[in-house]
Amino acid sequence: MKLIRRVTGLSLGLVAALSLTLVGATPAAAATWTLEHTPGHPQRVCVAPERGWPNTYFLAPVSGTWDTVITTGLSDLPPGSYSNGGAINPGEGRDGSYIGLVHVSIAPAPAGDYTATLWADDGTETQTVPVMISFQEECY
Repeated sequence: MKLIRRVTGLSLGLVAALSLTLVGATPAAAATWTLEHTPGHPQRVCVAPERGWPNTYFLAPVSGTWDTVITTGLSDLPPGSYSNGGAINPGEGRDGSYIGLVHVSIAPAPAGDYTATLWADDGTETQTVPVMISFQEECY
């Protein structure tokens, strides 16, 4: 009986030691990605106030590595506007960069500049950048 307990105890100890070794030897690789933008120079779209612009896109440039889907979208849009967002899948792009498309339908609005927020979220982290929607009669 002592022998069985001793063998069982040694076996459990060995299994526990091997498990701890394996867990310590295989740390999870952290995804590191960045939603890129040029500070002080947000993306800008120019829209006629009386027409708006249905079904257009903003760009979502992402660099780095990611192993889950990065969902994208727009918030803080002018009233009546909406975004169906977009997605960037793992493995898309080359050399660690990819430019995703983020859908937006811009409703008519009074002349002026509106700052919206473009966001990207991998389920753990959300990153944002400002984008500009300019309503004016003549766009160059």
